[in-house]
Parts: sequence; C-alpha cells; structure tokens
Amino acid sequence: QVYDLLLVISELITNAVTHALPPVILHLHALTNGSGQVRVHVTDGGPQPTPTVPASWAAARPADEHGRGATIISALTDRDGTDPDPDLDGLIDHWADLSAA
Repeated sequence: QVYDLLLVISELITNAVTHALPPVILHLHALTNGSGQVRVHVTDGGPQPTPTVPASWAAARPADEHGRGATIISALTDRDGTDPDPDLDGLIDHWADLSAA
C-alpha cells in the first residue's frame, strides 16, 4: 500500500503543479473512524487562467503521454473527490482515501 500511496500523492501533486495556481499544500491524515485508512489532501489555488498562462511542459506533451492521473487515483483509492477548502478562502482541496492495512 505504500507504493499506491506514493503514486496517488505523486499524481495529485503533479495535477496541482501542472494545472493549478500556487500554493500547493500536501496533508496526510490517518482517519480516526477505525477504518484503517489514510486520507491524502492536496490543496491548490484553483485552475490556471488558460489564455494568459503558457502550457506547462507536461501539459504540452502528446495526449498519449499524459491525462491518466484521475483514472489512476480512482483505481488505487477507496474514495476521492474535490471540494473548496473551508479553511482557506479560494483554495481547492483534492483528496483521496486509501486503505492503510
């Protein structure tokens, strides 16, 4: 599960760096509901305004070389989603729950 966790963290961070505005903040939480799960949170500044921001190196690659991050995250996690961060005005929180056992 450690490798799945690292891949999910990598995909969430890569998506934030490639497609969102700063800051990018990573949080890991062990859920206390007895489920034995870890929740990964990556918070970012929301989508980049596309007309004024040039495409990043990763986004400029051919389509067959990128674009699978959300599918990978969904395949490796029990649940995932995106919500506005209630504590940080204007930031977006992307999260995923993974079994730790």
